[in-house]
Amino acid sequence: MFNRNVLKAALVILSLTLIFSCAQKGPNMSLPSASYPLDGSQYASKVDNFLVIFDTSSSMGENYNGNKKIDIAKRIVEDMNITLPEMGQTAGFRTLGHSQQVSKRETELFYGMEKYSSATFAGGLKKVIESGGTTPLFKAINSAADDFEDLSGNHNALIIISDGVENGGSSEEKTRLLKEKYGTSLCIYTVLVGDAPEGETLMKKLATIGDCGFLVKADQLRNANGMKDFVQKVFLTKKVAPAPEPIKDSDNDGVLDDKDKCPGTPNGAHVNAVGCWVIEQVLFDSDKANIKPEASPFLDEVVLILNKESGLNITLQGHTDNRGAAQYNMGLSLRRVNAVKEYLVKKGISAARIETKGFGLTKPVASNDTVSGRAANRRVEIHPK
Repeated sequence: MFNRNVLKAALVILSLTLIFSCAQKGPNMSLPSASYPLDGSQYASKVDNFLVIFDTSSSMGENYNGNKKIDIAKRIVEDMNITLPEMGQTAGFRTLGHSQQVSKRETELFYGMEKYSSATFAGGLKKVIESGGTTPLFKAINSAADDFEDLSGNHNALIIISDGVENGGSSEEKTRLLKEKYGTSLCIYTVLVGDAPEGETLMKKLATIGDCGFLVKADQLRNANGMKDFVQKVFLTKKVAPAPEPIKDSDNDGVLDDKDKCPGTPNGAHVNAVGCWVIEQVLFDSDKANIKPEASPFLDEVVLILNKESGLNITLQGHTDNRGAAQYNMGLSLRRVNAVKEYLVKKGISAARIETKGFGLTKPVASNDTVSGRAANRRVEIHPK
């Protein structure tokens, strides 16, 4: 019994020791994606070429907020790669400070410079499996001068992702030389991973040298809106929808083409709201086809236009309101347009230039439920042929 109790106690102590040991290592926080794929059709690229410099030195293997800084940095690059549309840019991915398992060189171009492909860019990033070595950031920046060499386009972006903890060299000097070489065509953006004060100071200086770039902290890019905003500011411009073509009034009748149901009316013709040459005044007494004397001035305007436009032939279309039988109104409308034709012929217009058609009540232009609507429907339209 004693041995059994001792064994139980030992197992309990061992379990507590393991739990405590795991707790001492810090939380193994997950790194959910903050990707926000953007629709390339809504944007234009403001960058012709871009290069990501990724710090994989030993200090990037240190913990920050429960995760290795290198893992945070990789997630940021992965999210950026997912968010950024492929728009014909030339791209590259350069690392510095390596574990011997990754590379024996202090800096290496793992992808590019070539036409940007999200899939192949991701393949270059996968080669970064762990951190190690010193921080030869100045050498990576110096190599960037060759990476951008002889590329087409005048808009280059350099994105440096690092904790800024440098242990040798002069990154500031190499950045100034790089800026002098490429001038206003180069903007520099720095992403600070971690909270080392000396690192933040250095990364701010590098972005300031670039003049048109900025510093952003990795924590700001750990949500979809932050990443979206970063990608838009660095790489993209929102497309502006072209201003719509102004709608024309091709026949200058005061009715725009998109509402003009009778295009081609001659100058001076009186048109209604839909652009049709029309005589809307009361030409006839109720149920009569004799033209009223007071209608003569309106018909004389038609004569004047036809005399000016000697090559213009027309069709007179008669319309009625809906009072009365349909068949009767059809005949009434035809009798009325024939009366208008007779008037025009007596005024010297050739009968061969005038065709007549009656439509009765079949083509109202307003409601027949009101007095004004019925008046508008009792009309003669004049259509150039």
